[in-house]
Amino acid sequence: MALSILRSDDDRFRLHPVAPRLAPMFGFALLTASCVLASFAFACATPFAAFAVVAAAMLRLRPALLVVTGAWLVNQTIGFGVLHYPVDANTIAWGFVIGAASLLATAAASLALGRLPQGRTPLMLAIALVVAYGVYELALLAATPFLGGEGAFTAAIVTRIGLTCAAWLAGLVAVCEIVRLLAPFGRKGAMSA
Repeated sequence: MALSILRSDDDRFRLHPVAPRLAPMFGFALLTASCVLASFAFACATPFAAFAVVAAAMLRLRPALLVVTGAWLVNQTIGFGVLHYPVDANTIAWGFVIGAASLLATAAASLALGRLPQGRTPLMLAIALVVAYGVYELALLAATPFLGGEGAFTAAIVTRIGLTCAAWLAGLVAVCEIVRLLAPFGRKGAMSA
C-alpha cells in the first residue's frame, strides 16, 4: 500500500507533508535539522543520499538543489566550527567534493523519480535511493586519485553507509507522514492524496 503522502499525479512521487507553497521551507527545516543530528552522530558520514531523495521527492529540481546545498552548508559549518575539522586544503577540498556529490545525487534522484513508473511509491523511493547513493559514492570515489582516501571505499564501509542512508530515508519519510497527519501548517491548497 502506497503512503498517502506520496501522490502519483503529473508531478511524480512528491512527498506532500505540507501545503505546496510551504514545501521548500519545510524541506529546508527538515533537512537542516536532520543534518545537524547526522553531523554530530556521523561526522563525515552524513546521509546526503537520503537527503537528496527526500529533497527530490518533495521539490522540483532547483529548490531541491538549494535545500541540499543548505544542508551541506550546515554540515560544513558544524564540521569546521564545532567538530574542529582541520583547516587545510585537503579537508576543504573534500568538503566541496561532498557538496558536489550531494548535488549530483539530488539531480540523479530527481531524474530517477521522473522516469520511474507511477504506483508503488515506497519502492520508487528505494530505487531513487539506490541511484542517488550510487552517484554520490561514485562522485566521491572519483576524487580519491587527487585527494586520497581510497581506504574509505571498502565494501563494508560503503554497505554500512548505504544502510544508514536507507534508515535515514525511512525516518525522514516517517517524519513527513507524521507532519502530514498532524497538519500543523494546514493543507489548504494542497492536493488530496
